[in-house]
Amino acid sequence: MQAYLDLEQRFARLHALGDASGILGWDAQTLMPDGAAAGRADQLAVLKGLAHDILTAPETADLLAAAEDAGTGLDPWRRANLREMRRAYLHAVSVPRDVVEANSRAVSRSEMTWRQARQDSDFASLAPALAEVLRLQREIGRAKGERLGLTPYDALLDGYDPGLRQGRIDPLFAQLRDFLPGLVAEARARQAAEPAPIPLDGPFPVERQRQVGLALMGAVGFDFTRGRLDVSLHPFCGGATDDVRITTRYDEADVTRALLGVLHETGHALYEQGRPAAWRGQPVGEARGMSLHESQSLIVEMQACRSRAFAGYLAPLLRDAFGREGPAWSAENLYRLHVRVEPGFIRVDADEMTYPAHILLRYGLETAMIAGDLTVADLPGAFNDGMRDLLGLQVPNDKLGCLQDIHWPGGSWGYFPTYTLGAMAAAQLFQAAQAAQDDLVPALGRGDFTPLRTWLRARVHERGSLLDTDGILEEATGAPLGTAAFRRHLEQRYLGTA
Repeated sequence: MQAYLDLEQRFARLHALGDASGILGWDAQTLMPDGAAAGRADQLAVLKGLAHDILTAPETADLLAAAEDAGTGLDPWRRANLREMRRAYLHAVSVPRDVVEANSRAVSRSEMTWRQARQDSDFASLAPALAEVLRLQREIGRAKGERLGLTPYDALLDGYDPGLRQGRIDPLFAQLRDFLPGLVAEARARQAAEPAPIPLDGPFPVERQRQVGLALMGAVGFDFTRGRLDVSLHPFCGGATDDVRITTRYDEADVTRALLGVLHETGHALYEQGRPAAWRGQPVGEARGMSLHESQSLIVEMQACRSRAFAGYLAPLLRDAFGREGPAWSAENLYRLHVRVEPGFIRVDADEMTYPAHILLRYGLETAMIAGDLTVADLPGAFNDGMRDLLGLQVPNDKLGCLQDIHWPGGSWGYFPTYTLGAMAAAQLFQAAQAAQDDLVPALGRGDFTPLRTWLRARVHERGSLLDTDGILEEATGAPLGTAAFRRHLEQRYLGTA
């Protein structure tokens, strides 16, 4: 038991270092002046190096072995915590410290370069920095794969979603490929036969958008004593334990983009703010993985806040905020705008029917790049070909193409599949929550998220990493992750089927 208790203290220190890195990373993407980029890269690299040293120290290995030998006397939460400690140790000990620091510095440089490259739609200016990030990600994937008995890409996946493998993803994505094109075509044909929804007339001053966003965050249940809202080039949820920072980006010509971005990131934040307090600072108290994390953002943004019920609450809020009246600002028109199916260039602005195509494209590209079958130089052309094949779009420039996302420049290889896996999990969870609580959807029409939030807190947020992803889903919904609930949701919302 003493060995286990010593490990808890060690991992609490590691968690504090991670929180410090989280705040520095948030600042780098929101407030930090460009001239501080080199120094910030060094700071983050040192913090990550220190964490790596603690995690890979011989004492950690000895304590893990001793705790595991005596582990039969631990309760379920402590056994799960020990399991997660071992997993973190194996990931860390697989990669030398110099590679950890080199990757951190390369990512910091690449992120800063990406900002300007995206603004200029100039992929060539990013290519060298991105190539270095890819080289290091491939090295990390190989090293972890050798230690864990996995392929390099599966080893990278495991860092974002423990236990997730290509062999699990591919059959699910194959099912999506089979039924989504037909559903998209049918939904677009139905919409074409109806009058088009009326666009909302701007402009929409940024400060008013921000105030509406804050009001929506409060309605969903965001705790402002433990978090805040800011602006960044790419929306994200980050920060630290009990200091959850979310961001959005504003467009005075389009109020929907920022508000739905706020709602998406608030879903992430609810998960972070709702994790089990008794296990703060321990691996078992962390969110289970990014598929479940994305399910929490999408259950708020897509399942709840694009519902017809929620449009009844949102419409008068927007009319009051922007001083507008008329048919365009009716709840029904707002709902039809939010469920409009139309292929577009930008992933984060995509409707939920065409969104999976963006992920299928990125998943195919990143697996090819990690395998060495696609070079960075060939990425723009391959991306553009995929957009044409999957969505029927001709990409006019790199800003609307392969430069739109920060994930690859930011070192997040193996993350993209979790978005669509999360959409599938969100549908599954929302249907289970509705079945358990008759008042859930009517409450959304009043801007009351209490029934949904309470259900999610008990069945997802407070479960931390006690179980694996499928275990949490089976406990909450009665089934492991699958495509059936997602398909049923799309058919009901967009095709009017029962």
